[in-house]
Amino acid sequence: MIKIENLTKNYGNHKVLKGVNAKVNEGEVYGFIGHNGAGKSTTMNILAGLIGFEKGRCIINQKSIQDRNNRANSDVGYLPEDPKFYPYMNAFEYLDFIGLMKGDSKKQIREKSEKMLDMVKLSKAAKRAIGGYSRGMKQRLGIAVAMYNDPKLLLLDEPSSALDPEGRIDVIEIISKLKSQGKTIFLSTHILNDIERVCDRVGILHNGQIVLEENIHQLMKRYIQPVYDIEFNEVVDEKQTKILNEADYIEKVNFDGKKANIWIKDFEENSPKLLKLISDINTPIISINLRKNSLEEIFLKVVK
Repeated sequence: MIKIENLTKNYGNHKVLKGVNAKVNEGEVYGFIGHNGAGKSTTMNILAGLIGFEKGRCIINQKSIQDRNNRANSDVGYLPEDPKFYPYMNAFEYLDFIGLMKGDSKKQIREKSEKMLDMVKLSKAAKRAIGGYSRGMKQRLGIAVAMYNDPKLLLLDEPSSALDPEGRIDVIEIISKLKSQGKTIFLSTHILNDIERVCDRVGILHNGQIVLEENIHQLMKRYIQPVYDIEFNEVVDEKQTKILNEADYIEKVNFDGKKANIWIKDFEENSPKLLKLISDINTPIISINLRKNSLEEIFLKVVK
């Protein structure tokens, strides 16, 4: 669906994209992640045909962006990070405005509008002025607008940014529903929990290039490094701390009062050694929990 080859973009002397290569398969949700300022929105704007680029190729659904001279493409729906609306309009009026620009009949506009607003759970608020909508409602309306032409590809730039937990859940549920309908979704976000919940593959943008692109389940498996979270009955003394820090199979130990987080090498081989060592230091344990790396921890490890 999307093929990006050696994409380069400069703003004056500042090189934002330095040869980006990425591939998004049809029907998948692709998580596009990176630090703020890494160039995610720039890439999204290029894919949406809103800005040009210096070098490289971008192909969407077998159509080159350069061949379209950056004109709008009906194959693509785009939700910018901060969508803007006419605040005095209601949702029906705004979608009516979109439909008239496209040249749809009144009947087509009504049918499409009702379908889109139902999909994003805005039917009951459809006749309220958009200026009174919450941030989450505006994001959902933005998705309805992006989906109005029933595009094959949906570009979502930080769709859950600045939303409360309930708003984020609403957006993720909509993305999951669109995925089940076979839509291809290119999702840019810095909220890595959202990536874990809904994406099939992930690309990490760092220093103007994709430094990793992989199936998210394979990525989690490859970078998995279990962590033992242990709470002792009392603060571990200096001698006991030294014993833990000097064990060659322990990669890192963080202490916070009576709590310790312990990362080990080769989980299967060294877990029994760690448990024996903890019993040998002779400090009563209140609880011990094994957890796995989050995508956030993997992201930080990759970019470092």
